[in-house]
Amino acid sequence: MLATIMQTLDSTIANVALPHMQGSFSATQEQIAWVLTSYIVAAAVFTPTTGFLATRLGRRNLLASAVIGFTVASMLCGAATSLSEIVLFRLLQGMFGAALVPLSQAILLDTYPPEKHGAAMAVWGMGVMVGPILGPALGGWLTDAYSWRWVFYINVPFGLLALAGIFAASSEAPVDKSRRFDWQGFAYLGLSIAGLQIMLDRGQVQDWFSSTEIIVEAGIAAIAFFLFIVHSMTTKNPFITLHLFRDRNLVVGLVLITVVGVVLFATMALLPPYLETLMGYPVVTTGLVLAPRGIGTMIAMFLVGRLVNRIDIRLIMAFGMLLTIYSLWEMSRFNLYIDEGMIVTTGVIQGFGLGFIFVPLTTATFATLSPELRTEGTSLYSLMRNIGSSAGISITQALISRYTQINHEILSRNVSELNPLLRPEHAPPGWDVQTMQGLALAEGEVTRQAASIAYLNDFKLMMYLTLLALPLLLLLRTPRHGQAASSEMPAAHLD
Repeated sequence: MLATIMQTLDSTIANVALPHMQGSFSATQEQIAWVLTSYIVAAAVFTPTTGFLATRLGRRNLLASAVIGFTVASMLCGAATSLSEIVLFRLLQGMFGAALVPLSQAILLDTYPPEKHGAAMAVWGMGVMVGPILGPALGGWLTDAYSWRWVFYINVPFGLLALAGIFAASSEAPVDKSRRFDWQGFAYLGLSIAGLQIMLDRGQVQDWFSSTEIIVEAGIAAIAFFLFIVHSMTTKNPFITLHLFRDRNLVVGLVLITVVGVVLFATMALLPPYLETLMGYPVVTTGLVLAPRGIGTMIAMFLVGRLVNRIDIRLIMAFGMLLTIYSLWEMSRFNLYIDEGMIVTTGVIQGFGLGFIFVPLTTATFATLSPELRTEGTSLYSLMRNIGSSAGISITQALISRYTQINHEILSRNVSELNPLLRPEHAPPGWDVQTMQGLALAEGEVTRQAASIAYLNDFKLMMYLTLLALPLLLLLRTPRHGQAASSEMPAAHLD
Protein backbone atom coordinates (compact mmCIF):
# COMPACT_ATOMS: atom_id res chain seq x y z
CA MET A 1 0.00 0.00 0.00
CA LEU A 2 2.89 2.39 0.70
CA ALA A 3 4.32 1.72 -2.75
CA THR A 4 0.89 2.30 -4.26
CA ILE A 5 0.38 5.59 -2.41
CA MET A 6 3.70 6.92 -3.70
CA GLN A 7 2.74 6.34 -7.31
CA THR A 8 -0.88 7.52 -7.11
CA LEU A 9 0.00 10.63 -5.09
CA ASP A 10 2.52 11.69 -7.72
CA SER A 11 -0.12 11.50 -10.44
CA THR A 12 -1.81 14.61 -8.96
CA ILE A 13 0.37 16.13 -6.22
CA ALA A 14 2.65 18.05 -8.60
CA ASN A 15 -0.25 19.79 -10.39
CA VAL A 16 -0.73 22.52 -7.80
CA ALA A 17 3.02 23.23 -7.64
CA LEU A 18 3.37 23.91 -11.39
CA PRO A 19 3.04 27.73 -11.13
CA HIS A 20 5.83 27.79 -8.53
CA MET A 21 8.04 25.57 -10.70
CA GLN A 22 7.29 27.82 -13.67
CA GLY A 23 8.66 30.79 -11.75
CA SER A 24 11.74 28.89 -10.53
CA PHE A 25 12.70 27.75 -14.04
CA SER A 26 11.51 30.87 -15.93
CA ALA A 27 9.43 28.60 -18.16
CA THR A 28 6.32 29.25 -20.22
CA GLN A 29 3.05 27.52 -19.34
CA GLU A 30 3.46 25.14 -22.28
CA GLN A 31 7.02 24.28 -21.29
CA ILE A 32 6.23 23.59 -17.63
CA ALA A 33 3.36 21.29 -18.69
CA TRP A 34 6.01 18.78 -19.81
CA VAL A 35 6.71 18.14 -16.10
CA LEU A 36 3.34 16.38 -16.01
CA THR A 37 3.38 15.01 -19.56
CA SER A 38 6.77 13.29 -19.22
CA TYR A 39 5.65 11.44 -16.07
CA ILE A 40 2.29 10.37 -17.51
CA VAL A 41 3.74 9.14 -20.81
CA ALA A 42 6.63 7.21 -19.18
CA ALA A 43 4.33 5.55 -16.64
CA ALA A 44 1.86 4.54 -19.36
CA VAL A 45 4.50 3.18 -21.77
CA PHE A 46 6.31 1.06 -19.17
CA THR A 47 3.26 -0.28 -17.31
CA PRO A 48 2.73 -3.19 -19.77
CA THR A 49 6.35 -4.35 -19.28
CA THR A 50 5.61 -5.25 -15.64
CA GLY A 51 4.43 -8.78 -16.42
CA PHE A 52 7.53 -9.77 -18.39
CA LEU A 53 9.99 -8.14 -15.97
CA ALA A 54 8.32 -9.80 -12.98
CA THR A 55 8.63 -13.19 -14.72
CA ARG A 56 12.33 -12.70 -15.45
CA LEU A 57 13.49 -10.89 -12.30
CA GLY A 58 10.94 -11.99 -9.69
CA ARG A 59 8.15 -9.88 -8.26
CA ARG A 60 9.83 -8.92 -5.00
CA ASN A 61 13.12 -7.97 -6.69
CA LEU A 62 11.31 -5.92 -9.31
CA LEU A 63 9.12 -4.16 -6.74
CA ALA A 64 12.14 -3.34 -4.57
CA SER A 65 14.06 -2.03 -7.59
CA ALA A 66 11.07 0.07 -8.65
CA VAL A 67 10.72 1.58 -5.16
CA ILE A 68 14.45 2.41 -5.02
CA GLY A 69 14.41 3.92 -8.52
CA PHE A 70 11.23 5.92 -7.83
CA THR A 71 12.60 7.27 -4.53
CA VAL A 72 15.94 8.30 -6.05
CA ALA A 73 14.17 9.89 -9.03
CA SER A 74 11.93 11.82 -6.61
CA MET A 75 15.00 13.17 -4.80
CA LEU A 76 16.51 14.22 -8.13
CA CYS A 77 13.26 15.99 -9.10
CA GLY A 78 13.36 17.93 -5.84
CA ALA A 79 16.98 18.93 -6.43
CA ALA A 80 16.53 19.85 -10.13
CA THR A 81 17.99 23.21 -11.14
CA SER A 82 16.62 23.52 -14.69
CA LEU A 83 13.54 22.63 -16.70
CA SER A 84 15.38 20.01 -18.77
CA GLU A 85 16.61 18.30 -15.59
CA ILE A 86 13.20 18.04 -13.94
CA VAL A 87 11.56 16.77 -17.16
CA LEU A 88 14.26 14.09 -17.45
CA PHE A 89 13.95 13.11 -13.78
CA ARG A 90 10.14 13.01 -14.03
CA LEU A 91 10.59 10.68 -17.02
CA LEU A 92 12.69 8.37 -14.83
CA GLN A 93 10.14 8.66 -12.03
CA GLY A 94 7.38 7.54 -14.37
CA MET A 95 9.46 4.62 -15.68
CA PHE A 96 10.15 3.25 -12.20
CA GLY A 97 6.69 4.10 -10.88
CA ALA A 98 4.93 2.19 -13.65
CA ALA A 99 5.42 -1.17 -11.91
CA LEU A 100 4.44 -0.10 -8.38
CA VAL A 101 0.64 -0.38 -8.60
CA PRO A 102 0.29 -3.60 -10.68
CA LEU A 103 3.06 -5.40 -8.76
CA SER A 104 1.72 -4.54 -5.33
CA GLN A 105 -1.76 -5.63 -6.44
CA ALA A 106 -0.50 -8.96 -7.88
CA ILE A 107 1.57 -9.72 -4.76
CA LEU A 108 -1.42 -9.11 -2.49
CA LEU A 109 -3.71 -11.29 -4.59
CA ASP A 110 -1.18 -14.15 -4.40
CA THR A 111 -0.37 -13.62 -0.71
CA TYR A 112 -3.95 -13.82 0.58
CA PRO A 113 -6.30 -16.78 0.07
CA PRO A 114 -9.26 -16.19 -2.28
CA GLU A 115 -11.76 -15.67 0.55
CA LYS A 116 -9.67 -12.74 1.84
CA HIS A 117 -9.10 -11.05 -1.51
CA GLY A 118 -11.94 -8.58 -0.85
CA ALA A 119 -10.53 -7.47 2.49
CA ALA A 120 -6.98 -7.21 1.08
CA MET A 121 -8.13 -5.18 -1.93
CA ALA A 122 -10.13 -2.88 0.37
CA VAL A 123 -6.98 -1.86 2.25
CA TRP A 124 -4.86 -1.72 -0.91
CA GLY A 125 -7.55 0.23 -2.74
CA MET A 126 -7.29 3.09 -0.28
CA GLY A 127 -3.89 3.91 -1.73
CA VAL A 128 -5.22 3.86 -5.30
CA MET A 129 -8.40 5.84 -4.66
CA VAL A 130 -7.44 8.18 -1.83
CA GLY A 131 -3.99 9.08 -3.23
CA PRO A 132 -5.30 11.11 -6.21
CA ILE A 133 -7.96 12.73 -3.99
CA LEU A 134 -5.54 13.87 -1.28
CA GLY A 135 -2.73 14.72 -3.72
CA PRO A 136 -3.80 18.30 -4.60
CA ALA A 137 -4.50 19.24 -0.96
CA LEU A 138 -1.19 17.80 0.26
CA GLY A 139 0.72 19.35 -2.64
CA GLY A 140 -0.82 22.76 -1.97
CA TRP A 141 0.06 22.63 1.73
CA LEU A 142 3.66 21.50 1.12
CA THR A 143 4.17 24.17 -1.53
CA ASP A 144 2.77 26.97 0.64
CA ALA A 145 4.41 25.88 3.89
CA TYR A 146 7.83 24.88 2.49
CA SER A 147 8.47 24.88 -1.28
CA TRP A 148 7.52 22.98 -4.40
CA ARG A 149 10.60 20.76 -3.93
CA TRP A 150 8.95 19.06 -0.92
CA VAL A 151 6.24 17.76 -3.25
CA PHE A 152 8.95 15.31 -4.39
CA TYR A 153 10.97 14.97 -1.18
CA ILE A 154 7.85 13.67 0.62
CA ASN A 155 8.31 10.39 -1.28
CA VAL A 156 11.60 9.61 0.46
CA PRO A 157 10.21 8.42 3.86
CA PHE A 158 7.43 6.50 2.08
CA GLY A 159 10.01 4.84 -0.16
CA LEU A 160 12.28 3.79 2.72
CA LEU A 161 9.37 2.34 4.72
CA ALA A 162 8.00 0.52 1.66
CA LEU A 163 11.44 -0.95 0.90
CA ALA A 164 11.83 -2.25 4.46
CA GLY A 165 8.35 -3.77 4.34
CA ILE A 166 8.95 -5.47 0.99
CA PHE A 167 11.96 -7.42 2.26
CA ALA A 168 10.39 -8.09 5.67
CA ALA A 169 6.97 -9.31 4.59
CA SER A 170 6.87 -10.46 0.96
CA SER A 171 8.13 -13.74 -0.49
CA GLU A 172 9.62 -14.26 -3.95
CA ALA A 173 7.55 -15.81 -6.73
CA PRO A 174 9.05 -18.38 -9.15
CA VAL A 175 11.28 -16.92 -11.87
CA ASP A 176 11.06 -17.99 -15.53
CA LYS A 177 14.12 -16.88 -17.52
CA SER A 178 13.19 -18.84 -20.62
CA ARG A 179 10.62 -16.28 -21.82
CA ARG A 180 12.03 -13.93 -24.44
CA PHE A 181 11.22 -10.24 -24.57
CA ASP A 182 9.20 -9.19 -27.61
CA TRP A 183 11.01 -5.96 -28.48
CA GLN A 184 8.98 -5.41 -31.64
CA GLY A 185 5.66 -5.76 -29.82
CA PHE A 186 6.86 -3.47 -27.03
CA ALA A 187 7.98 -0.84 -29.56
CA TYR A 188 4.60 -0.88 -31.34
CA LEU A 189 2.59 -0.73 -28.10
CA GLY A 190 4.89 1.87 -26.56
CA LEU A 191 4.59 4.12 -29.61
CA SER A 192 0.82 3.73 -29.59
CA ILE A 193 0.47 4.56 -25.89
CA ALA A 194 2.93 7.46 -26.07
CA GLY A 195 1.16 8.96 -29.10
CA LEU A 196 -2.24 8.63 -27.41
CA GLN A 197 -1.08 10.08 -24.09
CA ILE A 198 0.71 13.07 -25.64
CA MET A 199 -2.30 13.72 -27.88
CA LEU A 200 -4.67 13.67 -24.89
CA ASP A 201 -2.37 15.78 -22.75
CA ARG A 202 -1.66 18.48 -25.36
CA GLY A 203 -4.90 18.35 -27.33
CA GLN A 204 -6.60 21.23 -25.56
CA VAL A 205 -3.52 23.47 -25.76
CA GLN A 206 -3.09 22.78 -29.49
CA ASP A 207 -6.84 23.06 -30.32
CA TRP A 208 -7.11 19.36 -31.09
CA PHE A 209 -7.38 18.28 -34.73
CA SER A 210 -6.91 21.77 -36.10
CA SER A 211 -3.26 21.24 -35.12
CA THR A 212 -0.82 19.27 -37.28
CA GLU A 213 0.93 18.02 -34.14
CA ILE A 214 -2.24 16.39 -32.78
CA ILE A 215 -3.06 14.80 -36.15
CA VAL A 216 0.46 13.31 -36.34
CA GLU A 217 0.24 11.98 -32.77
CA ALA A 218 -3.19 10.45 -33.42
CA GLY A 219 -1.90 8.85 -36.62
CA ILE A 220 1.14 7.38 -34.86
CA ALA A 221 -1.08 5.99 -32.07
CA ALA A 222 -3.54 4.37 -34.52
CA ILE A 223 -0.95 2.90 -36.91
CA ALA A 224 1.28 1.60 -34.10
CA PHE A 225 -1.68 -0.04 -32.36
CA PHE A 226 -2.76 -1.72 -35.62
CA LEU A 227 0.78 -3.04 -36.13
CA PHE A 228 0.84 -4.25 -32.52
CA ILE A 229 -2.39 -6.25 -33.03
CA VAL A 230 -1.14 -7.80 -36.27
CA HIS A 231 2.25 -8.62 -34.74
CA SER A 232 0.69 -10.13 -31.59
CA MET A 233 -1.52 -12.43 -33.66
CA THR A 234 1.33 -13.67 -35.85
CA THR A 235 4.28 -14.09 -33.47
CA LYS A 236 4.97 -17.10 -31.25
CA ASN A 237 5.78 -15.17 -28.06
CA PRO A 238 3.79 -11.90 -28.10
CA PHE A 239 4.55 -9.04 -25.73
CA ILE A 240 1.13 -9.44 -24.09
CA THR A 241 -0.21 -12.97 -23.69
CA LEU A 242 -3.38 -13.21 -25.77
CA HIS A 243 -4.86 -15.83 -23.41
CA LEU A 244 -5.61 -12.92 -21.10
CA PHE A 245 -8.44 -11.76 -23.32
CA ARG A 246 -10.19 -15.13 -23.19
CA ASP A 247 -11.13 -14.32 -19.61
CA ARG A 248 -14.48 -12.54 -19.72
CA ASN A 249 -14.17 -11.07 -16.24
CA LEU A 250 -10.85 -9.46 -17.11
CA VAL A 251 -12.17 -7.89 -20.33
CA VAL A 252 -15.29 -6.51 -18.61
CA GLY A 253 -13.15 -5.34 -15.68
CA LEU A 254 -10.82 -3.43 -18.02
CA VAL A 255 -13.78 -1.59 -19.54
CA LEU A 256 -15.28 -0.76 -16.14
CA ILE A 257 -12.00 0.44 -14.60
CA THR A 258 -11.60 2.78 -17.59
CA VAL A 259 -14.99 4.30 -16.71
CA VAL A 260 -13.94 4.59 -13.04
CA GLY A 261 -10.75 6.35 -14.16
CA VAL A 262 -12.77 8.83 -16.24
CA VAL A 263 -15.25 9.63 -13.45
CA LEU A 264 -12.77 9.79 -10.54
CA PHE A 265 -9.99 11.81 -12.16
CA ALA A 266 -12.14 14.04 -14.38
CA THR A 267 -14.33 15.03 -11.41
CA MET A 268 -11.25 15.83 -9.32
CA ALA A 269 -9.85 17.89 -12.19
CA LEU A 270 -13.09 19.83 -12.73
CA LEU A 271 -14.11 20.72 -9.18
CA PRO A 272 -11.10 22.84 -8.06
CA PRO A 273 -11.31 25.33 -10.98
CA TYR A 274 -15.12 25.41 -10.66
CA LEU A 275 -14.86 26.34 -6.98
CA GLU A 276 -11.84 28.66 -7.21
CA THR A 277 -12.37 30.41 -10.56
CA LEU A 278 -16.16 30.62 -10.77
CA MET A 279 -17.22 30.66 -7.10
CA GLY A 280 -14.20 32.50 -5.70
CA TYR A 281 -13.13 29.89 -3.14
CA PRO A 282 -9.63 30.23 -1.66
CA VAL A 283 -7.29 27.28 -2.27
CA VAL A 284 -7.42 26.18 1.38
CA THR A 285 -11.24 26.21 1.45
CA THR A 286 -11.33 24.21 -1.79
CA GLY A 287 -9.12 21.54 -0.23
CA LEU A 288 -11.31 21.41 2.90
CA VAL A 289 -14.62 20.95 1.05
CA LEU A 290 -13.13 18.29 -1.27
CA ALA A 291 -11.37 16.29 1.48
CA PRO A 292 -14.56 14.55 2.77
CA ARG A 293 -14.78 12.76 -0.61
CA GLY A 294 -11.73 10.72 0.45
CA ILE A 295 -13.32 9.99 3.84
CA GLY A 296 -16.40 8.61 2.08
CA THR A 297 -14.19 6.36 -0.03
CA MET A 298 -12.30 5.02 3.00
CA ILE A 299 -15.50 4.25 4.93
CA ALA A 300 -16.96 2.45 1.91
CA MET A 301 -13.83 0.35 1.49
CA PHE A 302 -13.88 -0.71 5.13
CA LEU A 303 -17.51 -1.79 4.75
CA VAL A 304 -17.14 -3.51 1.39
CA GLY A 305 -14.18 -5.55 2.65
CA ARG A 306 -16.60 -7.23 5.06
CA LEU A 307 -19.47 -7.57 2.58
CA VAL A 308 -17.64 -8.86 -0.48
CA ASN A 309 -17.75 -12.52 0.60
CA ARG A 310 -21.36 -12.36 1.83
CA ILE A 311 -23.21 -10.53 -0.96
CA ASP A 312 -23.07 -10.94 -4.75
CA ILE A 313 -20.31 -8.56 -5.81
CA ARG A 314 -22.37 -7.45 -8.80
CA LEU A 315 -25.03 -6.12 -6.43
CA ILE A 316 -22.38 -4.28 -4.41
CA MET A 317 -20.99 -2.67 -7.58
CA ALA A 318 -24.49 -1.82 -8.81
CA PHE A 319 -25.16 -0.04 -5.52
CA GLY A 320 -21.90 1.90 -5.85
CA MET A 321 -22.61 2.88 -9.45
CA LEU A 322 -26.13 4.05 -8.57
CA LEU A 323 -24.70 6.22 -5.79
CA THR A 324 -22.15 7.65 -8.24
CA ILE A 325 -24.89 8.31 -10.81
CA TYR A 326 -27.01 10.07 -8.17
CA SER A 327 -24.09 12.26 -7.03
CA LEU A 328 -23.28 13.26 -10.63
CA TRP A 329 -26.95 14.08 -11.22
CA GLU A 330 -26.91 16.33 -8.15
CA MET A 331 -23.69 17.96 -9.39
CA SER A 332 -25.30 18.62 -12.77
CA ARG A 333 -27.82 20.80 -10.86
CA PHE A 334 -25.17 22.96 -9.17
CA ASN A 335 -25.28 26.72 -9.47
CA LEU A 336 -22.84 29.45 -8.50
CA TYR A 337 -24.66 30.20 -5.26
CA ILE A 338 -24.74 26.78 -3.58
CA ASP A 339 -23.32 26.46 -0.08
CA GLU A 340 -20.42 24.31 1.10
CA GLY A 341 -22.78 21.71 2.53
CA MET A 342 -24.07 20.74 -0.93
CA ILE A 343 -20.53 20.35 -2.26
CA VAL A 344 -19.44 18.24 0.72
CA THR A 345 -22.57 16.05 0.58
CA THR A 346 -22.27 15.21 -3.12
CA GLY A 347 -18.54 14.57 -2.66
CA VAL A 348 -19.10 12.13 0.21
CA ILE A 349 -21.84 10.30 -1.74
CA GLN A 350 -19.63 10.02 -4.81
CA GLY A 351 -16.60 8.90 -2.78
CA PHE A 352 -18.80 6.36 -1.01
CA GLY A 353 -20.08 5.07 -4.36
CA LEU A 354 -16.63 4.78 -5.91
CA GLY A 355 -15.43 2.89 -2.83
CA PHE A 356 -18.23 0.36 -3.35
CA ILE A 357 -17.20 -0.06 -7.00
CA PHE A 358 -13.42 -0.32 -6.81
CA VAL A 359 -12.88 -3.17 -4.36
CA PRO A 360 -15.43 -5.68 -5.74
CA LEU A 361 -14.44 -4.73 -9.30
CA THR A 362 -10.80 -5.55 -8.58
CA THR A 363 -11.81 -8.82 -6.90
CA ALA A 364 -14.14 -9.85 -9.73
CA THR A 365 -11.70 -8.90 -12.50
CA PHE A 366 -9.06 -11.36 -11.30
CA ALA A 367 -11.34 -13.99 -9.74
CA THR A 368 -11.21 -16.31 -12.75
CA LEU A 369 -7.74 -15.42 -14.06
CA SER A 370 -5.02 -18.05 -13.60
CA PRO A 371 -2.21 -16.93 -11.23
CA GLU A 372 0.56 -17.10 -13.86
CA LEU A 373 -1.27 -14.42 -15.89
CA ARG A 374 -2.10 -12.25 -12.90
CA THR A 375 0.84 -9.83 -13.08
CA GLU A 376 0.18 -9.11 -16.75
CA GLY A 377 -3.50 -8.68 -15.95
CA THR A 378 -2.84 -6.19 -13.17
CA SER A 379 -0.50 -4.17 -15.42
CA LEU A 380 -3.23 -3.90 -18.07
CA TYR A 381 -5.71 -3.00 -15.34
CA SER A 382 -3.50 -0.12 -14.18
CA LEU A 383 -2.84 0.96 -17.77
CA MET A 384 -6.56 1.19 -18.60
CA ARG A 385 -7.26 3.17 -15.42
CA ASN A 386 -4.52 5.63 -16.39
CA ILE A 387 -5.75 5.93 -19.98
CA GLY A 388 -9.30 6.46 -18.69
CA SER A 389 -8.14 9.25 -16.40
CA SER A 390 -6.11 10.96 -19.16
CA ALA A 391 -8.96 10.68 -21.65
CA GLY A 392 -11.53 11.86 -19.11
CA ILE A 393 -9.56 14.94 -18.12
CA SER A 394 -8.70 15.88 -21.72
CA ILE A 395 -12.20 15.39 -23.12
CA THR A 396 -14.00 17.20 -20.29
CA GLN A 397 -11.58 20.15 -20.46
CA ALA A 398 -12.07 20.37 -24.24
CA LEU A 399 -15.86 20.31 -23.82
CA ILE A 400 -15.70 23.07 -21.20
CA SER A 401 -13.79 25.30 -23.60
CA ARG A 402 -16.18 24.67 -26.49
CA TYR A 403 -19.44 24.80 -24.52
CA THR A 404 -18.37 27.98 -22.75
CA GLN A 405 -18.09 29.66 -26.14
CA ILE A 406 -21.45 28.27 -27.29
CA ASN A 407 -23.22 29.18 -24.04
CA HIS A 408 -21.67 32.65 -24.07
CA GLU A 409 -23.01 33.28 -27.57
CA ILE A 410 -26.51 32.17 -26.52
CA LEU A 411 -26.59 34.11 -23.24
CA SER A 412 -25.10 37.31 -24.70
CA ARG A 413 -28.08 37.63 -27.06
CA ASN A 414 -30.10 38.78 -24.06
CA VAL A 415 -27.62 41.50 -23.05
CA SER A 416 -29.33 44.40 -24.73
CA GLU A 417 -31.02 47.63 -23.75
CA LEU A 418 -34.16 46.08 -25.30
CA ASN A 419 -34.23 43.50 -22.50
CA PRO A 420 -36.61 44.93 -19.84
CA LEU A 421 -34.64 43.22 -17.07
CA LEU A 422 -31.57 45.27 -18.00
CA ARG A 423 -33.28 48.66 -17.82
CA PRO A 424 -31.79 50.92 -15.14
CA GLU A 425 -34.70 50.41 -12.71
CA HIS A 426 -34.40 46.58 -12.83
CA ALA A 427 -30.73 45.85 -13.64
CA PRO A 428 -28.17 44.90 -10.95
CA PRO A 429 -26.05 47.80 -9.60
CA GLY A 430 -23.63 49.07 -12.25
CA TRP A 431 -25.23 47.10 -15.08
CA ASP A 432 -25.90 50.01 -17.38
CA VAL A 433 -25.54 48.44 -20.80
CA GLN A 434 -25.35 51.87 -22.38
CA THR A 435 -21.92 52.44 -20.80
CA MET A 436 -18.62 50.61 -21.34
CA GLN A 437 -18.27 49.88 -17.64
CA GLY A 438 -21.76 48.43 -17.46
CA LEU A 439 -21.17 46.28 -20.54
CA ALA A 440 -17.90 45.00 -19.03
CA LEU A 441 -19.70 43.93 -15.84
CA ALA A 442 -22.40 42.20 -17.87
CA GLU A 443 -19.77 40.50 -20.07
CA GLY A 444 -17.92 39.14 -17.03
CA GLU A 445 -21.08 37.67 -15.52
CA VAL A 446 -22.21 36.17 -18.84
CA THR A 447 -18.82 34.48 -19.26
CA ARG A 448 -18.99 33.17 -15.67
CA GLN A 449 -22.48 31.74 -16.15
CA ALA A 450 -21.58 30.26 -19.56
CA ALA A 451 -18.59 28.45 -18.03
CA SER A 452 -20.76 27.21 -15.15
CA ILE A 453 -23.24 25.62 -17.58
CA ALA A 454 -20.32 23.98 -19.43
CA TYR A 455 -19.12 22.37 -16.17
CA LEU A 456 -22.63 21.11 -15.42
CA ASN A 457 -22.81 19.58 -18.90
CA ASP A 458 -19.61 17.66 -18.13
CA PHE A 459 -21.04 16.31 -14.88
CA LYS A 460 -24.13 15.18 -16.77
CA LEU A 461 -21.98 13.51 -19.45
CA MET A 462 -20.15 11.48 -16.78
CA MET A 463 -23.49 10.53 -15.26
CA TYR A 464 -24.65 9.12 -18.62
CA LEU A 465 -21.32 7.30 -19.08
CA THR A 466 -21.69 5.58 -15.70
CA LEU A 467 -25.32 4.74 -16.49
CA LEU A 468 -24.31 3.12 -19.81
CA ALA A 469 -21.64 1.04 -18.03
CA LEU A 470 -24.13 -0.34 -15.48
CA PRO A 471 -25.44 -3.23 -17.68
CA LEU A 472 -21.88 -4.56 -18.09
CA LEU A 473 -22.13 -5.92 -14.56
CA LEU A 474 -24.40 -8.67 -15.90
CA LEU A 475 -21.47 -10.04 -17.93
CA LEU A 476 -19.31 -10.62 -14.85
CA ARG A 477 -19.03 -14.13 -13.46
CA THR A 478 -19.11 -14.51 -9.70
CA PRO A 479 -17.08 -17.53 -8.53
CA ARG A 480 -18.33 -19.54 -5.58
CA HIS A 481 -17.05 -18.30 -2.24
CA GLY A 482 -13.64 -19.70 -1.46
CA GLN A 483 -12.97 -20.55 -5.07
CA ALA A 484 -10.64 -18.66 -7.39
CA ALA A 485 -8.59 -19.33 -10.42
CA SER A 486 -5.79 -21.76 -10.00
CA SER A 487 -2.89 -22.68 -12.17
CA GLU A 488 -4.64 -25.96 -13.00
CA MET A 489 -7.66 -24.20 -14.51
CA PRO A 490 -7.76 -25.04 -18.22
CA ALA A 491 -7.52 -22.10 -20.59
CA ALA A 492 -10.71 -23.26 -22.31
CA HIS A 493 -12.66 -22.52 -19.14
CA LEU A 494 -11.56 -18.90 -19.09
CA ASP A 495 -13.64 -17.70 -22.03
